Amino acid sequence: MTTSFKNKRIWITGASSGIGEALAYAWAQEGAHLILSARNEAELQRVANAAQNAGAASVIVQTLDLAQHATIPDVVANVLTRCGKIDILVNNGGISQRSRAQDTSLEVDYRIMAVNYFGTVALTKALLPHMLTHQLGHIVTITSLTGKFGSPYRSSYAASKHALHGFFDSLRAELHDAHIYVTLVCPGFVRTNVSINALTGSGSALGTMDEATEKGMSPEYLARKILRAVELQKEEVYFGGKEVLAVYLKRFFPRYFSKVIRKAKVR
Repeated sequence: MTTSFKNKRIWITGASSGIGEALAYAWAQEGAHLILSARNEAELQRVANAAQNAGAASVIVQTLDLAQHATIPDVVANVLTRCGKIDILVNNGGISQRSRAQDTSLEVDYRIMAVNYFGTVALTKALLPHMLTHQLGHIVTITSLTGKFGSPYRSSYAASKHALHGFFDSLRAELHDAHIYVTLVCPGFVRTNVSINALTGSGSALGTMDEATEKGMSPEYLARKILRAVELQKEEVYFGGKEVLAVYLKRFFPRYFSKVIRKAKVR
């Protein structure tokens, strides 16, 4: 345990499973006050009970649907009324995709952008005046390595993650003098239900775990890495296996990267 996060008020979206759940337990062990959000209240309560047992100073459960943008300001107001202050916002909620662009309906494109991009931006903007008032805060956004490069069967997902990079890079520059930090976390393959819940071209859930995800790093391992990056106030970090190399191939050898990615087994 460190003292960096003790008694900090940390709001985690997508906290009912996967990376968000692992982050809740990691920060609970640091003695933080937690606000846990997702759509599934029953699963949130399960995580809240486990986090309390793991050492959290306190835990608040707040349901949140990132696709319902008009409700977000009231959710933020309710959270602030209950806890008084947010030190760290962790934008982790989102959905993935497994379908070719040509087979993906525009409704699915809209759905992914509505949750991953506009929902995250709406929550951040609703909380931002509070952080600016205190001239202190940290916004952590979990994007993906596909926020740095596109890959087959993830066109809309990659687009939403690219958009987050553009928004939060700009926001970081604007908030520098306000002492509000912005960290972008780009994981590769993580062993969660992300592929099981991923949308297909018709909007239905894929329902199966792909091989790359199954062989990915554990969410618990990633959570500890994320805590360290937040503690060090990193601007952008990449975590994963050999898939991290794709970031540098894309940057320095783009033509070679194009040949590699179109042959990659990423589905």
